[in-house]
Amino acid sequence: MTRIANLTALLGVSGMVFAACPAVDAATAPPPTAAQVKAVIDCRAISDDAARLACFDKAVADMSAAEKSGELLTLDREQRRAVRRESFGLTLPSFDMFNRGEKPEEANQLTAHVASATLNAERKWLIRLDDGALWEQTDDYDLNHGPHAGSTVVIFKGLFGSFFMKVDGQQAIRAKRVH
Repeated sequence: MTRIANLTALLGVSGMVFAACPAVDAATAPPPTAAQVKAVIDCRAISDDAARLACFDKAVADMSAAEKSGELLTLDREQRRAVRRESFGLTLPSFDMFNRGEKPEEANQLTAHVASATLNAERKWLIRLDDGALWEQTDDYDLNHGPHAGSTVVIFKGLFGSFFMKVDGQQAIRAKRVH
């Protein structure tokens, strides 16, 4: 199964609810609540038991239909973390919604292991991680010990969309995700 197929399959599973909505700055505003979810929540305000039950039955049926049609997407925290990990380093601002409810250090840093590492013609490291992501060194810093299969890397966000990578605890090098 391809990485895109894995991501698509992951996004189709139930849990925390998200609807198709425009990209929002996660730091300033949460994504709007989907109309189908809001309808379920609003049913709680009905005082008559029979009317409240009827409201819940209709709202849940509408929510289920919206999820089946792809209009509504539901994810739990672990599924959001998996999406965030797979997309880490890609410049896709709409993925910020997957950081909601996470500590900044969890959303801005990734720890992984090297599957393979090679030097390119410009003597910059190309490092493939165990999850398949490919990172390329962008600065001219020479590592004391080159990365190898099994090396631990910590990648963290810098300013203006830049990324830094520490290989086996060495000084950080600048890097960008290329795949």
